[in-house]
Parts: sequence; C-alpha cells; structure tokens
Amino acid sequence: MRDLIQTTGMVLYAAPVGEFDKRLILLTGDRGKITAFARGAKRTGSLLRAASRPFAFGIFTLSETRDAYNLYGAEIENYFEGLEQDVECACYASYFAEFAEYFGREGLEAREMLRLLYQSFRALLKPALPNKLVQRIFELKIMVINGEYTEDPPLRAGDSARYAWQYVIYAPIEKLYTFLLKEDTFAQFAANVERNKRAYVDKSFHSLEILQTIT
Repeated sequence: MRDLIQTTGMVLYAAPVGEFDKRLILLTGDRGKITAFARGAKRTGSLLRAASRPFAFGIFTLSETRDAYNLYGAEIENYFEGLEQDVECACYASYFAEFAEYFGREGLEAREMLRLLYQSFRALLKPALPNKLVQRIFELKIMVINGEYTEDPPLRAGDSARYAWQYVIYAPIEKLYTFLLKEDTFAQFAANVERNKRAYVDKSFHSLEILQTIT
C-alpha cells in the first residue's frame, strides 16, 4: 500500500462511479483541489459512505496515485446536515462549492478558501442572515482571496455600500458575516459584486442557474 497522507478538506462534489464507488472533488487546505475515489462508498455499512457526502468537512486519509487519490478514511467534524434539510440553503451551498471548484487548483494551497467555505456554510444556517447577503459577501471574498477584484466598487455606490465593500475585502474570514444592510444599500453592494464577478469570472455556474429559479 502506498504511504497514507492526511489533509483537512471538504467534499465539493460527489458522483457515482460504477455500482459501488464514488468520485469526489475535495478542496483541501494544503493540496488545493484534488480528485479522490471512495471505493465501495455506496455499499451499505461502508465506513466511507458518510465521508463521501457533499459538504462533509474534516480530516481525510488518502493515498496518492499518478492521476488521483484514493480515500481510505475520514474524521468528519461537520456534515452541515442542516443545509440538506432546506432546499434553498442546499442550492446556495452547491453554488459556493462550485465557485470554490472554479478557483481551486491542484497543488496550490487553499486554506483561506476552505475557511471561507466553512464560515459561509455556517452563515447559511443562521436565520438572522439573509441568504442573498451571504451570497454576495461570499462572492466578493472568494474573488478577493484569488486576487480578482478592484479596491473600490466598480459602480457608483453610497458611503454605506462602499464601507461594506471595504469591510469584506479586509475583514478576517471569521468576522465576515457580522453585519446587515438596508435594502437600498444591499442593492448597491450586490450590483457592484455582480459587476466585479462579470469582469473577472468567465464561467456560468449551473448551481446558480438552479438557485435563480427558486429565489
């Protein structure tokens, strides 16, 4: 058996392969985005079954092959089960995961993106925070992490919207989801995030298209 490694990460995507296996895309802190195969994960009683669910976050034990990894075990710290119980929250989480997959690269550490995903999923589970605000904060911050943003809002914005923009850019990830915006301020903030996204992100997200049909 090849040497085993352990890495902290999250399952971004899971798809069946054959009758019993799953193919996973993981975002890991030290190895970036990787593909892993969970052999037998679809079998009843498999120890890999729960660890192969989308959004599972924890420490994964893997072996490296030439083209991918094999999953041998995991210590899952958070399954974010509450997201699966709410269709809208699940769609937002899928969109965030797809966005992280877009920016993720194998071999490039992704600790900040991983922390952002974790805190954003927690924010989705807080009733006091509007999901649309969580979405726009997440979008701006993940673009900031990857250097795809402007220091100032690209469109005209009032003082409150400009402050929100600067706050998201510079605030620690753990402090991101600590504010609310009035309706008009949010509209300005959201419009600027959308403009920035169109300027720097050349991808249409399938999960966002689904989300837009239900919100």
